[in-house]
Amino acid sequence: MTKHLIKNGRVLTPEGTQSCDVRIEDGKIVELAPGLSPEGARVLDAAGCWVLPGLVDIHCHLREPGFEHKEDIASGTAAAARGGFTSICCMANTNPVNDNAVVTEFIRKKALQAGPIRVYPIAAVTKGLKGEELTEVGDLLDAGAVALSDDGKSVKNAHRMRLALSYAKRFGMTIISHPEDEDLVNGGVMNEGHWSTALGMPGTTRVAEESIIARDCMLAELEDTKIHIAHVSTAGGAEIIRWAKKRGGKVTCETAPHYLYATDAWVEGYDACTKVNPPLRTEDDRRALIEALKDGTIDCIATDHAPHHEDEKNVEYALAAPGISGFETALSICWTSLVVPGHLRPEALFNLLTAAPAKILGLDAGSLELGKSADVTVFDPEASWTVNPGEFVSRGKNTPFAGKTLTGLVSHTFAQGILAYGNSHAD
Repeated sequence: MTKHLIKNGRVLTPEGTQSCDVRIEDGKIVELAPGLSPEGARVLDAAGCWVLPGLVDIHCHLREPGFEHKEDIASGTAAAARGGFTSICCMANTNPVNDNAVVTEFIRKKALQAGPIRVYPIAAVTKGLKGEELTEVGDLLDAGAVALSDDGKSVKNAHRMRLALSYAKRFGMTIISHPEDEDLVNGGVMNEGHWSTALGMPGTTRVAEESIIARDCMLAELEDTKIHIAHVSTAGGAEIIRWAKKRGGKVTCETAPHYLYATDAWVEGYDACTKVNPPLRTEDDRRALIEALKDGTIDCIATDHAPHHEDEKNVEYALAAPGISGFETALSICWTSLVVPGHLRPEALFNLLTAAPAKILGLDAGSLELGKSADVTVFDPEASWTVNPGEFVSRGKNTPFAGKTLTGLVSHTFAQGILAYGNSHAD
């Protein structure tokens, strides 16, 4: 295996930020110190760059099996690497659904064949995502599932959700809640408010999200077990989670980069790439989410990478599939919307994308430690670039950020000591 030496970077170590070099041998981090000699390693000069733990995403969609026209595991992991992600957790809404050990094992096998990016399957809470019969949690855990979620759908029956939480607790598994009351959505395609009225579009009330957040937090407290709330998008949702945490609830949550940058005003023009679930919210919501990140109410940032074929977006807004292809823009969007304006220090942002999500699901990732797997991301904070979805390596080119100029860019990604993205560096 090729030896690598990353020199002159600003390195985010467990002890804090250091100006030092990183030596990689046999897929491991073997030395962290300034002024290291090459000793036969391929050298990457990271002057002016941050050298981070490989990013961790606990909410994405790789589409395989069944929807390979949108994405497959090979293209999805390549896109993850381009975005700096080395450990990713994929949701169960495939075809067939990942509700049994055979599908879980298939995903893991395909990921190993695809390359060094680690893929952790998230299995379904209920069989077929139908919200009825619970899956066999023990079998799924043994097959390699790291969490449970019917993401894309909420477990509609509250009693069944309670049973699922109790059942998952016995195995130490976390349920990830997709907070959405489908009855309250009632055909809505964007946030209900000024812009839905102005554009003549059916709106989705924020209560559709917030009511399920409240329900699932209370059920988890009742069962004294963990719950993780996916893609929080509203000020009210963040406030409910803040309340649940103050009560001692074992609740964690995430938001996604697009809720920190874009708003429902972006729907003007009817670009179907702005259609996402939950929908883009208001500027007040966006600011409230940033405050919730700052005070620790929101625990981490996850991409909710949701690639689609162009034919599924190049239709009337109401008919378009919801979702954004997010791997390749996530870190830059977060840097542009959070660090550049001064809302977060760089180290705080990096934690939200590395150690924090890894801790939520108990993954051995998200930290540059001696002897650990060499999962390393090199990030240039000064680079300015314009988003061109035609350059995405993901099969999904669906992004509302096309043409936007962002600050900060991943230059290299190492996964398990292998250069997974970036130009080969000179000796």
